[in-house]
Amino acid sequence: MCARAQRLDSISVAKRVYEAYVAKNRDAIEALIADDFHFTSPRDNRLDRATYFSRCWPNAHITNEFTFVHLVPDGDRVFVTYDLRLKDGSAFRNTEILTIREGKLVEAQVFFGWTIPHGAPEGNSI
Repeated sequence: MCARAQRLDSISVAKRVYEAYVAKNRDAIEALIADDFHFTSPRDNRLDRATYFSRCWPNAHITNEFTFVHLVPDGDRVFVTYDLRLKDGSAFRNTEILTIREGKLVEAQVFFGWTIPHGAPEGNSI
């Protein structure tokens, strides 16, 4: 596969992962996540696939909509910044680095961002 096609495919896989999550489509997301998948966030240290589904998947029910801010391919990685709106109306921005190989998500690294709107006045801190 040429490099451009691979980049497009990685972005497509990344988008499908988020779409499946917000649609609460467990079958679709399971088909996209590799058996050797790992998930890391400030709260989770390299969870395996089974632990991801038991710990993180239940949170899908509170999500309402992902809005992609950035989708940047870099080899087998896609850097994703998104705004996530929850069913209660609250929202936040996160960035994730996804590693995608052979059309499957093999690793997700999550970096927490801020609430939307930001809690600090512009030019100030909390």
